[in-house]
Amino acid sequence: MSSHDAVTDAAPTDTGDKRRWIALAIVMTAAFMDLVDATIVNIAIPSIERDLGATFGAIQWITAGYALAFAAGLITGGRLGDIFGRKRLFLLGTAGFTLASALCGFAANQEMLVGSRLLQGAAAAMMVPQVLSIIHVTFPAHERGKVFGMFGAIIGLGAVSGPLLGALLTQWNIAGLEWRPIFLINLPVGIAGLLLGRKFITESKAPKALRLDIVGMLLVTAALLMLIYPLTRGRELDWPLWGHLMMAGSLAVFAAFVAYEKYKTKKDGSPLVELSLFKVKSFAAGIAVQLTFGVVLGIFFLVWTLYMQIGLGWSPLKAGLTGVPFSIAVSTAAGLSVQKLVPRFGRKVLQAGALTMIAGILLYFFEAGRYGTGIHSWQMIAPLVVMGLGMGLIVAPLTDAVLSEVPREHAGSASGLINTTGQMGNALGLGLVSVVFFGVVDDHHIQAPTEVGAAFTDAFQNSLGWAAGVLAAIFLVMFALPAKPKQHLEGGDGDEDAPESVEKEPALTH
Repeated sequence: MSSHDAVTDAAPTDTGDKRRWIALAIVMTAAFMDLVDATIVNIAIPSIERDLGATFGAIQWITAGYALAFAAGLITGGRLGDIFGRKRLFLLGTAGFTLASALCGFAANQEMLVGSRLLQGAAAAMMVPQVLSIIHVTFPAHERGKVFGMFGAIIGLGAVSGPLLGALLTQWNIAGLEWRPIFLINLPVGIAGLLLGRKFITESKAPKALRLDIVGMLLVTAALLMLIYPLTRGRELDWPLWGHLMMAGSLAVFAAFVAYEKYKTKKDGSPLVELSLFKVKSFAAGIAVQLTFGVVLGIFFLVWTLYMQIGLGWSPLKAGLTGVPFSIAVSTAAGLSVQKLVPRFGRKVLQAGALTMIAGILLYFFEAGRYGTGIHSWQMIAPLVVMGLGMGLIVAPLTDAVLSEVPREHAGSASGLINTTGQMGNALGLGLVSVVFFGVVDDHHIQAPTEVGAAFTDAFQNSLGWAAGVLAAIFLVMFALPAKPKQHLEGGDGDEDAPESVEKEPALTH
């Protein structure tokens, strides 16, 4: 798939046109809405659980379902925008996202909520890939640095505000709706985005006719579902044989997907995934880092919420406020790493990030064990800040490091793949929660409410141990990344040609 490449060839609109800034505000709001929606749900889980009588399996699907549908559709969404028009796909995705948010908000039972979350993820997969493409065709190269700086700030804000907004909306219990406003808040934003988007966004398509790889799309979606569905439902159904067979079968389907993509490349040169990218060592290593890092984040954020709210019995607001130092640390380190550290130290910054995150996790592990259910919010600040600093050092420069040795014409395609593997990892991590967290809770055979805290603390510690182990593996894989990403040599010197910045910009899609 060369999903975003064509964008780089399109001429931007007249720089005197003020409408482009309104278009920017619209697409950034959509990106913000998606970011908030990915994290806002975690904090409202206990409220959803009480209101709908949701099982732990359903809770995982409410979070993993969104990530899975989003991951499965991202590459296809980018390609559809190139073929049928980015503005059209953006508006279609926004409409679907708004409708799905309404269905989530009015869900009568856990099944309807899970189905609506899957629809929401699929709609986000149509909406989000168009954001970078629309920015590319709307702004000339010399303005894009400023625009992507703003985009990075919006992403940081989304990470901070998701859990806090979720906590406030749940705590306020507006009109007795409890958790429902976390979804209903998207309705006015989505409707405004549709009305303004129709007026202010410029339509654009790929300059050459592309074909949609439907077989590749079906194969990759099937492989993902076959891997993640049994992981998520396995514990609830006592790990049936069909679950193990499905997971093993997913590898065969992935292999069939690779074989078909090779055939499609030879046949008409329009595969869903550009396999030649994996011959670039730094790209292949970066994809492995992105996937496993996604697993760590998928596990941590869900178990952290369950530990604080169910294990420790904290209110959504207390849990949300506890996460603020973490979010501030991530944003601070992310800004520093791209602007100051990576240009000087290159790959070592990412490796330092992995080691810093491990240190934070081990500190949290120690504190959770030492203080048990009597732990206070302020005692969590130190491990969370250390973890946040580590995460910031990884997330911001990772895409740049992965893209630095990719041929320029495939930068957009590679960027789409990086985002997809991150989302796949996230969905996989959410599926693994049933093994590393709920498996330990089950072992405790809870008889009385007083035993819940100890069981959840143990399960949280076990999950942290797994996360630290995965990060140690990530640290080693990072040695295959380039010592210094080429894009960072560009900086503000102005000595690089404009297309070089095209490779740099997708780095901010985190």
